[in-house]
Amino acid sequence: MPTIDEQVEVLMSGAEYGDPEIKETMRRELRERLIESEKEGRPLRVYCGYDPRTSDLHLGHTISMRKLRQFQEFGHDVTFLIGTFTSLIGDPSDKDKVREQLTRQQVEENARTYAEQAFKILDRDLTRVRHNDEWLSTLDFADIIRLASNFTVQQFLVRENFKKRLDAGEPIYLHELFYGLMQGYDAVAQEADVQVGGQDQLFNILIAGRKLQQALGQKPQIAIIMGESLPGTDGDIKMSKSLGNHIPLLAEPWDMYGKVMSVPDKAMPIYYKLILGRTPAQVKELEDGIASGVLHPNEVKMQLAYEIVSIFHSPADADAAQKRWNEVFRSGSGIPEDIAEEVLMAEERVIDILRRLEMVSSGGEAKRLIQGNGIRLNEQPVTDAQATVTLDMLPAVLQVGKRKFVRLVRA
Repeated sequence: MPTIDEQVEVLMSGAEYGDPEIKETMRRELRERLIESEKEGRPLRVYCGYDPRTSDLHLGHTISMRKLRQFQEFGHDVTFLIGTFTSLIGDPSDKDKVREQLTRQQVEENARTYAEQAFKILDRDLTRVRHNDEWLSTLDFADIIRLASNFTVQQFLVRENFKKRLDAGEPIYLHELFYGLMQGYDAVAQEADVQVGGQDQLFNILIAGRKLQQALGQKPQIAIIMGESLPGTDGDIKMSKSLGNHIPLLAEPWDMYGKVMSVPDKAMPIYYKLILGRTPAQVKELEDGIASGVLHPNEVKMQLAYEIVSIFHSPADADAAQKRWNEVFRSGSGIPEDIAEEVLMAEERVIDILRRLEMVSSGGEAKRLIQGNGIRLNEQPVTDAQATVTLDMLPAVLQVGKRKFVRLVRA
């Protein structure tokens, strides 16, 4: 078993607070709590919360999951908390406008596969899975008043996102202030020793959670705030489901491979560091190799895509995805060999085929793609929104973008 100092070194790696004094305080408190737990013969209670605002987790979420995994490997009690109640509001921490409120039914449907997705990183046998409606849904109005009395409105309004909205004359709704209160109570309900989260959770974890625990007679949790965020497929902005620049853990192997390949070259080092766990020395070697010409950026990215698909699917899936990528982008034909087939029974509009096969989300999306030459039939751009595929044109290959194909055939 690693020593306490060795554990502290690993568990604090990657944590940043924007203030060296806070970081040193968290390091000291973590060490003290580890000593205390060892004397008491109990593991630390550690958790991270994930709100099911949509049905998929993405690669950015795995950064905090890997930190949870480190706690597991040191023998601590880890909870993967699904925010089935906090999702009803949605975290306003990094938003410049109010979030749409979800229904219970939407949240429950979104949360259905969250645990299975998390087990791509976390040890299934060592992970406690809980839902925060377990305790938040039981609070009454008197409870909320008592909890809220521990905070001032000013504490919330000085937060950067709220301050920007105030300055811009944008509305801030009262229910948005409840989110930090609710997340703080998550820590209380679980008697948490440690909470892991991203930079956007600094207030909710370090202020709301710790303050509420102290007010209710508990020792304040240690905040492990991950310092770096994973950029999305644009290479610049933090990966986000709401921005659409994310790579879902539920993405099919070929789609996941293609999305990684679409990430700009400049973002590759941070993907190697945060997703594949490469050391700073290994990342520097990679960067130096690309800069000197010893390594080709495309080959480095293909290796990145291969390893990511292997982790979240399997090496066999990664082999198939890479083979397909080579067929499409290196063979010159642009059409892979192993594409799905669909029987066409009668003449049908291209747009209707795409919607029926869920290759586009809507007719509007199909029309936008047509305008941008993003839909092809037998490698030729479809330029007319009313274009049809007739039986005498079969077999025919219909393509959306660079990664979606279907071969239309006769019955």
